[in-house]
Amino acid sequence: MRERLRRFAAVGLVATLVDVGIAVALVGWGWPVIVADPVALIAAAAVARPLHRAITLRDDPFARWIRSPAMFATVVVVAGLVDLVVLSALRSGDTGILTAKVAAVLAAAIVRGLAYRTLLFRVVRREQDQPADRPVPEGPCRLTVVLPAYREADRIAVNVQRVRTELAARMGGAPGDLEIIVVDDGSDDGTAGAAAAGGADLVIRLGRNTGKGAAVRAGVEAASGRTIAFTDADLAYAPAQLADLLALVEDGYDMVVGSRRHTGTRTLVRAGRLREAGGRLVNLTTHALLLGQYHDTQCGLKAFRADAARALFGASKLDGFAFDVELFHLAERWRLTLAEVPVEVEHSDRSTVRALRDGVRLVADLVRVRQAARRGDYPDASDGWSGDG
Repeated sequence: MRERLRRFAAVGLVATLVDVGIAVALVGWGWPVIVADPVALIAAAAVARPLHRAITLRDDPFARWIRSPAMFATVVVVAGLVDLVVLSALRSGDTGILTAKVAAVLAAAIVRGLAYRTLLFRVVRREQDQPADRPVPEGPCRLTVVLPAYREADRIAVNVQRVRTELAARMGGAPGDLEIIVVDDGSDDGTAGAAAAGGADLVIRLGRNTGKGAAVRAGVEAASGRTIAFTDADLAYAPAQLADLLALVEDGYDMVVGSRRHTGTRTLVRAGRLREAGGRLVNLTTHALLLGQYHDTQCGLKAFRADAARALFGASKLDGFAFDVELFHLAERWRLTLAEVPVEVEHSDRSTVRALRDGVRLVADLVRVRQAARRGDYPDASDGWSGDG
């Protein structure tokens, strides 16, 4: 991470020295500012782009601006205009050329950062918004629902039956179209046995409590559905809604996620104020990592094409609370199509989430994801997932 930042800073310093040096020299030789400054900016951009490509950046969604000539040129022009305006304004007074140029460079850097985020957001969401025309992935059943469970012995059987009943009514078709997998995340209360008694098609028991991400990953690895979904074992979201996510996946989306912030969402029972505030803080924090500005990364209702799900969870590294955010990051990296949908929320009176504790862990995990991305630890699209079924 530090080495990466040092390289980025070094390239930025070289480009800045080229920009400032040429501008100061040309003005000193009698060139007008309105001519000297653009020449200096063009020279700095010509130096910065190949250096960033060769030294600094790997396959990362944040690096798209440097790999796209059009995007890079757009940002250079916008930042250059700011640079020129600030420089000209300061030079109209008594400010020396060196001081004026440094101030102009700083102003342009702020605008450049904002412009990159704005353009990248539009590019990422445009890529995600349209369903793709891909072959249907292989799988003996239509939908697998993974239920990660921890200390749910008293209600997991009833909830498994509810999932089966509600989805059977919505999906229709043959009984074998639905597979329910319960992953017992190291419970000590008989959750696994209760799930089997409740009619789960497969029960996986992890040896110790590792985290929701690890539990869902185990379920995805064992799933046989062409679409794989997961939801919370306490059924905080009415399971019939999974049929809506299934339909969108079958229409061509690689990843469909529920959003509690969607304008169409209905909340039947509100969560505590602390949990709601914590959820909003999580979403704000994730904007430092994700480009798509998603309304709700942590909603426990998500569905995927089976091949996309296996690739995403196979490449993911987080086992805990922030694993959802890592999935969004990989989806952006691999240019997966993604839809956000409204949900009906039935908040549970029991939760293993603790706002302060898990908030601190989430921030730490976001840093881990960002570091892994900058080191190039995640596979690129060709290695991670081809999308050809």
